[in-house]
Amino acid sequence: MSMDIKEIAEQYGTPLYVYDFDYIEERYSSLKDAFAGKKSLINYAVKANSNLSVIAHLAKLGAGADCVSIGEVKRALSAGVSKYKIIFSGVGKRDEEIRAALEYDILLINLESEAEMKRVEMVAKALGKEARISIRVNPNIDPQTHPYISTGLHENKFGVEIEMAKRMYIYAKKSEFLNPVGIHFHIGSQLTKLEPIAEACGIVADLVRSLKAIDIDIKFFDVGGGIGVVYDDEQTIAPQAYTDAIFQATKGLDVTILCEPGRYMVANAGVFLTKVLYEKVNEEKRFVIVDGAMNDLIRPSLYNAYHRIEAVAKEADTPENKKTPADVVGPVCESGDFLGKNVPLPPLEHNDLLAVHSAGAYGFTMASNYNTRPKPAEVAIQGDKVKLIRKRETYEDQVRLELECMEESAE
Repeated sequence: MSMDIKEIAEQYGTPLYVYDFDYIEERYSSLKDAFAGKKSLINYAVKANSNLSVIAHLAKLGAGADCVSIGEVKRALSAGVSKYKIIFSGVGKRDEEIRAALEYDILLINLESEAEMKRVEMVAKALGKEARISIRVNPNIDPQTHPYISTGLHENKFGVEIEMAKRMYIYAKKSEFLNPVGIHFHIGSQLTKLEPIAEACGIVADLVRSLKAIDIDIKFFDVGGGIGVVYDDEQTIAPQAYTDAIFQATKGLDVTILCEPGRYMVANAGVFLTKVLYEKVNEEKRFVIVDGAMNDLIRPSLYNAYHRIEAVAKEADTPENKKTPADVVGPVCESGDFLGKNVPLPPLEHNDLLAVHSAGAYGFTMASNYNTRPKPAEVAIQGDKVKLIRKRETYEDQVRLELECMEESAE
């Protein structure tokens, strides 16, 4: 980011999320260029960062949207994503969500089970509509990532096994209200090795070939998302190597390749800014207490995830300003409320600014109001312009729906 983030923090306050829209555009272009010459559609995974301005920025670049709730579908439509570029995924869809997706006429609905297929068929029949569907296949591949974000093994809740998928496709082909146009898989998030992706692509591509042999014409081959990013010192997958592996697996198949990057697009576009309240030392343990907390950025508490933390505009590491390990902790009343542990930091004073890096994905979207704390503001940088894209939440915002109920009860 070329802008002075200290000035931005002073203007908009902390805790604060700041996103670099130019970086997001670079990431989108790098992936789009890697798909050059092939039929493809990049469906941004809205769950990674669902701010309307972020989605709209990607929509203007040509991106579609991968959504896992009807709320995310509505966000995508509101942000200007074409309905024919929207996919509705997710393990548990309510009937009213299925109905809305069919009425919005989005590209397709991803199915996760036979039971869900029957519900979609029933809702489509009631509406007198044909549901364009894709089935999520679980290829039983170890993605070699954190177990909480692994999704492609039989022990995970996602998708169906190959033989079940075949039976579902045959059923859907015969149904008057189901149109099986796609196939989908997603083995996990923060993938840093190409081999599991390539292996999964090969397994699912072979399934497509067998389906085409029985006249089930799969038009969309959805490889999911999950391309890893650098938080610390990870070796990541080059976009061209990623697409080459997909092209190799699908060689000879007339399909449009879909992919669903989220973290890849936005993680390192974002920084979380928080101010120091004070320091304290217990025996030999140093704590830096800040105004940001686990309710603002839960990944460190939830996954023990690493985010690089640096003191903004502090002098270099000198004998007088020596960095020593500190736990960066927030005000929330939980022992698990930390943003980083044993972080090398210089001596810090009240109102010094810390930048928590790689916070653009699964940061604000996972934020909560725990301890009646307001959600942070969000700011975007594009070129030399800074704009507020979400106001800081107030106490009144948090309690409005409760107060309305209290007032109704009192009448």
